[in-house]
Amino acid sequence: MRLTRRLALAALAAAFAPAFVRAATTPEDDALVARAVAYLDALTSVKGAFQQTDQRGGVANGMFYLARPGRARFEYAAPSGLLVTSDGKTVIVSNSRLKTFQRFPLSSTPLSLFLAAHIRLDKGARVTRVDRGPNGYSVTAEGARGLNQGQITLYFSEAPLRLIGWAVTDAQGRSTRVSLGPLTPIESPDSDLFTQSPST
Repeated sequence: MRLTRRLALAALAAAFAPAFVRAATTPEDDALVARAVAYLDALTSVKGAFQQTDQRGGVANGMFYLARPGRARFEYAAPSGLLVTSDGKTVIVSNSRLKTFQRFPLSSTPLSLFLAAHIRLDKGARVTRVDRGPNGYSVTAEGARGLNQGQITLYFSEAPLRLIGWAVTDAQGRSTRVSLGPLTPIESPDSDLFTQSPST
């Protein structure tokens, strides 16, 4: 069960940071954060591939689907067996290989911040660092209780602006990196894509 929870939190890590609170950053940093939030807020129905790497070098691949507000699906490819869905009210984390099935209220998970109709700037995570690179920039944030909640860095490419991945470090110092492929706009998916039952 612990493995299932850790993998699920990694899958949801991107949801932890978008509700940025401005910390001791420069006006230039604030402008980059504002661009990032506006970009994330504009994501509605998209899909894309992801690759997740943990601190031991373990690699898992999969596909994710977003239909904001409220809905998301993270499909891990075999042999993982992990599937994470949100139907707008409930997040379900299942693992067909481990035969586990867990439900969480969406409002109690970090995913609720990202799947909200509008991403907020006045509560949630606190931006601690903005770094610029030759082809983009990154934004690092931590939870309202500091490093006790862990830390996440979101990576963006520019021209055009695009989320290309994130890295999360939990309160125990364990790191997970997720790289994203191109995000493809899709028609609003059927609601069945974002639900699952114990027999799935």
